[in-house]
Parts: sequence; structure tokens; C-alpha cells
Amino acid sequence: MEQLIIRNYEVQDLEACRTLWRQLTEWHREIYQDQTIGGDHPEAYFDQHLSAVGPDHIWVAVLEGRVVGIAGLVIRGEEAEVEPIIVAQGFRGKGFGRSMLAKVVAEAQMEGARLLTVKPVARNTPTIRFLHKNGFTNIGHVELFMDFSKRPWKPGCQLFGCEFRT
Repeated sequence: MEQLIIRNYEVQDLEACRTLWRQLTEWHREIYQDQTIGGDHPEAYFDQHLSAVGPDHIWVAVLEGRVVGIAGLVIRGEEAEVEPIIVAQGFRGKGFGRSMLAKVVAEAQMEGARLLTVKPVARNTPTIRFLHKNGFTNIGHVELFMDFSKRPWKPGCQLFGCEFRT
């Protein structure tokens, strides 16, 4: 059995990365029960992301010649952000996400980042638990908003004694 390889993004990875981006969008659509998230072509957001951060800050996880994950790093001076981190359906829970995250963390440190952030959506509890387990234990920003779209929200979490919906 071939080992997982994490390497820099290459041009031939484009379609696989677009597919992974679409899977992430479909997961967000599912957990938020909103098919409009990401628009008609969510994979185009990968193209925008690639253009913004450059291929040197995107890595793919390859298993038996197949791209099964993608991770990226956005550098903003002394601060950096993990964006995205995606593991293909059917390959989750095997340590691939942990390996990709370790690569991004190491790269952020080599780039001299003072802080490394990640911004999972609030309803994505499996990812939040994964990130917490892998060292993201500090809360730096909380984004609160009102939703006028009538989207269904679930009772979700408590923070500083306040109840919030996710």
C-alpha cells in the first residue's frame, strides 16, 4: 500500500482541487440546509483562492496517485491563516487532515508567522473538534451576525453565558 504524500500544488491538480472545493461547499450546504451557498459554480472559488495565495502556499495530499486532500496558507504579514483544509469524502478519519495541517503549521512557522488562525463555520462541529484536538485552543475573534434570509438555525453553543444558534 502506497503512503500518503503531501506535496506542493501542481497545474495538473486543478480539477481535483476544484472537486474538493465543491465537496466542501456541498458539506456547508448540507449542514446549513441552504443550497445557495457557493452559487452555481463553487469550484470557481478555488481558482480565485489559487490566484490570491499562489501555488507555493497550497499543498495536496496524494494517495496512490489520487489527490485526496488540499490545504492552503494565507500569509498576511506576521499573521497566517489555514485556508482551506479539505479531505475527500471516503478518506476522512485516516489522519490525512492531521498530516496536511501539520504541513501548513510548519510552513507558517518557517514563514515567521506570529499567529496562525483558522475559521471553520460554526456549525461544522467535527472540524472544530479536529482543530481543537490539533492545537487550535485559543479564540481570538468571534463573528456574530443577524440573518435576514429566514435560513433555519439550530441551538448550537454557549459562550460567556450567552446562547447562540449555529
